[in-house]
Amino acid sequence: MALPANPASSWMQNLDFPSRLLETSGNDYELYEADDEFVLTVEMPGFEPEGITVSWDAGVLNIAAEHEDEHRGQRRTYHRRFRFPKDVDDEEITAEYTNGILEIRLPVMTDAAVSGTEIEIQS
Repeated sequence: MALPANPASSWMQNLDFPSRLLETSGNDYELYEADDEFVLTVEMPGFEPEGITVSWDAGVLNIAAEHEDEHRGQRRTYHRRFRFPKDVDDEEITAEYTNGILEIRLPVMTDAAVSGTEIEIQS
């Protein structure tokens, strides 16, 4: 007897909830640049603000979080790094956590140019 190629979807096919709820990775964040700043929003439901650490180091934003649910005996952790292509004014970075969404605003320094080389797109 051959095993199904995707066991998770085969045993969940008759259940009434989407299988993507059980994925361990995915797009839990949105990043865009507007009005001379980067805006990063990260979905982090169930975490407490005091359990979240946001730090900036040499062009890399680190987000780490930990939550222990004593009632269920479970511990959740989150860690993600974001590298930015422009110089950010690290003294003006702000972070706010509301309703399970972490929003970080990273102002771009004036006259900050993207470093590197533009790559020509072949058609």
